[in-house]
Amino acid sequence: MAASGIALVGFLIAHLAGNLLIFSGKDGTAFDSYAKALESNPLLPVVEIGLGLLFVVHIAMALSVSFRNREARSQGYAVRASMGRRTLASASMLVTGLVVLVFLVVHLYDFRIGKMLGDPHPSLAAMVRERLATPLGAGIYLVGVGALSLHLRHAVRSAFQSLGISHPRLDPALEKAGIVAAIVLGLGFASFPFLFLIAGAGS
Repeated sequence: MAASGIALVGFLIAHLAGNLLIFSGKDGTAFDSYAKALESNPLLPVVEIGLGLLFVVHIAMALSVSFRNREARSQGYAVRASMGRRTLASASMLVTGLVVLVFLVVHLYDFRIGKMLGDPHPSLAAMVRERLATPLGAGIYLVGVGALSLHLRHAVRSAFQSLGISHPRLDPALEKAGIVAAIVLGLGFASFPFLFLIAGAGS
């Protein structure tokens, strides 16, 4: 679960970097060119299947760990989460993970499956702007991003700990790494609905 989680964080960083191209110019040409380059890449289906399997493995392992922990409540952890402090992020990992899963399904249908099944949109950048400029679209996106940020707040630190990377001198830095990942990725993804909603309200 830790290894798949770290791999998914890497995907989130790459995904955010690509999505930020939507802010490059008002016509969205750079973002549309990026999207077309991905769609025309013959390896895209392989990557998508790999990502899908990665998500399935991560979710399955998370549920398995959660159920086993409930069955073994009488056995304490050798190393407590967050260096002995139970936080909102650590206590809500399963809930935030499920919220992110629901958001992922909606997100894929909105910008991938729906686009394939529906009428072809001339510009993906314009499509994204239109969806996120509405209160409903922006609200769903922000809820998903909020859950993702809270999930990452604990997940990054926990992943390294699960892989055996833990030391009194190293733990504070790993704790901060989780906070930084949650803030940077959270604000990065939240910038899309926030700015497009403001732009939509001002038009």
